[in-house]
Amino acid sequence: MRRVAAALLAIAATAAVLLATGAAGDRGDPYLVRAVFDNASFIIPGEDVRIGGVVVGAIEDVDLTEDNKAAVVLRIDDPAFRPFRRDARCRIALQSLIGEQFVECTPAAARGGNREPAPPLRRIASGRGAGQHLLPVENNETPVNVDLINNIMRVPQRERLRLIINELGAGLAANGPELRRAIRRANPALQQADRLVKTLAEQDRLLARLVDASDRVLEPLAERRRDLGGFIEHAGATAKATAEEGDDLERSLQRLPAFLRELGPAAERFGELADEMRPAIDGLGDHAPVVNEAVRRFGPFAEAATPAFQTLGDLARKGRGTFPQIGPVVEDIGRLARPLRPLARDLARLAGSFDDAGGIEELMRFIYFYTGAVNGKDEVGHYVRAALGVNACAQRVSTPGPGCASTFDSSGETQEATAASAPESALADYLLGQEAAR
Repeated sequence: MRRVAAALLAIAATAAVLLATGAAGDRGDPYLVRAVFDNASFIIPGEDVRIGGVVVGAIEDVDLTEDNKAAVVLRIDDPAFRPFRRDARCRIALQSLIGEQFVECTPAAARGGNREPAPPLRRIASGRGAGQHLLPVENNETPVNVDLINNIMRVPQRERLRLIINELGAGLAANGPELRRAIRRANPALQQADRLVKTLAEQDRLLARLVDASDRVLEPLAERRRDLGGFIEHAGATAKATAEEGDDLERSLQRLPAFLRELGPAAERFGELADEMRPAIDGLGDHAPVVNEAVRRFGPFAEAATPAFQTLGDLARKGRGTFPQIGPVVEDIGRLARPLRPLARDLARLAGSFDDAGGIEELMRFIYFYTGAVNGKDEVGHYVRAALGVNACAQRVSTPGPGCASTFDSSGETQEATAASAPESALADYLLGQEAAR
């Protein structure tokens, strides 16, 4: 137990020492950038350091370099923007109209593709600014602020000119090259021009290949210059029509996100359907020659069916005039049919019950036995008062038999077709068979 307790105490002591050391290291070793400017007037410690408009630190100190330039020490508190790279840039900007200023920085230049980032800033090993990361004056700029320009407007015109000449004379005295570099650093347009020329110089081989490739591209394009002119003309007409429908296009674009949100689940279902259809499509691919042959043979059928479809189209055109005319009749029939629905249902149930109970067979049995019951008897024997003519047309069938059809001539008189004679016992056999079945 003593050994376990001693081990736990040793672990706790080690953890405490590590935590204390880490905390002290965090407090005692901040990330400081020594940014050198040509001019840092009105910059005081405590002002903000911003990156992309967000405050990431503060100005720690303002110092003077050996060559009489301003060294502004920037404390970067946010670890997300550390370390600064050697292509970092900073500038002094005006925060308010009362003269407060801040430092705006870009910790690294934008890069694209597979370009490697620049190495971190060099850390000063000893001497003035030891432990700080040096950002040279070439990477920084100090634009002339608006408040300084407005100060000139306070004096009369003659004094303004004298002030400008005096200041320029004092600055140009034996300091021409340094002034030229300062002006270049103070003018953002000149700085950007220098960067552009430097980038073009670094990419000279790429630009040469671009020129060669442009020649190969422009040669066929020159041959199709008429088509290109037509494309530009049509593009202009399209842009004009689009501009005229700008409001509708804007509304469509506003509705597009909601449409895409609704389209997402449908697209997923389409994907699932495509996965499920893949075996069927694969099987259809195996039968592609048969399908192609069927489609090829379908051509003559389609040609033969064309007149029928044309006739159907003529009928449809006639129907456009006919159906509106019979519309009122259909509505009247519909109004008539609504009160007849209960009667029709009752008649349907009655007919179904009559058929299920064998009503037809019972009626025929009644007729047969009734005709036999009314026959008489005298001293000579039986005699027939009524007879039922039974033949092949007396049976109840779903389809008409041969010779059991009747027609009507033009005079309106009924002409009965001759029926093949059948024994009178046919109906009796039928009825006896029904009785046996019961």
